[in-house]
Amino acid sequence: MPLDEAGAGPARPPRSETRADDPPNPADAPAIDEGTAPLPQPRTMQMVARLVGRPPSRLTRLFLNAGAALFTFLLGVMALDFINGLLTRYPLLGWVAVTLFAIFTVAALGMALREWRAWRRMARIDALQRQAGAALAQDSLEQARAVTDGLVALYAKRPEMEWQRQRLAERRAETFDAQTLLTLAEAELLANLDQQARREIEAAARTVAATTALIPLALADVAAALAANLRMIRRMAEIYGGRAGAVGGWRLARTVMTHLIATGAVAAGDDLIQTVAGGGMLAKLSRRFGEGLVNGALTARVGIAAMEVCRPLPFLAQPRPRVGNLVSRALKGLFTSDDRAA
Repeated sequence: MPLDEAGAGPARPPRSETRADDPPNPADAPAIDEGTAPLPQPRTMQMVARLVGRPPSRLTRLFLNAGAALFTFLLGVMALDFINGLLTRYPLLGWVAVTLFAIFTVAALGMALREWRAWRRMARIDALQRQAGAALAQDSLEQARAVTDGLVALYAKRPEMEWQRQRLAERRAETFDAQTLLTLAEAELLANLDQQARREIEAAARTVAATTALIPLALADVAAALAANLRMIRRMAEIYGGRAGAVGGWRLARTVMTHLIATGAVAAGDDLIQTVAGGGMLAKLSRRFGEGLVNGALTARVGIAAMEVCRPLPFLAQPRPRVGNLVSRALKGLFTSDDRAA
């Protein structure tokens, strides 16, 4: 159609982008500051790992052992000389001292026996782990049956597992290969223990996260995190039948830290990335809360390593715990009751 150029009027100038009546353009908005703040560093758990995982040198061990032996020898000589003097001057008080010294000696021998038995139980669990790995690698049904018998004997004195032992005895004749038999033993004997272990890890991660976030003192959070991790590792041993003593618990903690260092480079990626990212976002609000979240995640990592060390069988059919799930449930426990079904 022909247009009437005469009645069209004067041409309008191009629209300016800076007119006051124009709506705001999103392209003109300033760039969002992404921020270059570093991610929170788990300084508390790094200090705990250095304190527990670093083994002493040979010279340090020689110095400590010789010092302990010399101190015990001198203390014994002084005690005997003191008791001998009492028997000479005051016979009644001397016999009281002899009685107390005998009671102390019996108690010390009892503690040494308890530590030895605890160490034997941990060595027994370690032997079951090696036998299970050999049975799976060779697909040997006979070795798998020996491992299953060892598991039943390990938990024979736990009345709360009587029903699980009966179920395993009824169903083990239906298996014809090592993988199926060990999977059945894991499902019947270790499934409930895994749930207890998860709850202990969640409690320890919650304690470490809250302690790091709320305690402003420099070394108080390290001491609290160290105590929480040692208690968690000892509870792992008790749940799976190890029952580590005082000295054995410290050695078990060193074993767990060594295992964590050996496997951390392989397993520290996928399940820890989201937690670290969440700690970075939380650190923009509070640096201490961000560090607390990351420290809680590393505590969960230590708990998973303790499960792998103390568990008589590797994870076969049961799901291996993940750091993200444990930390999320631990943080929920800060605001809700922890008495929930497994």
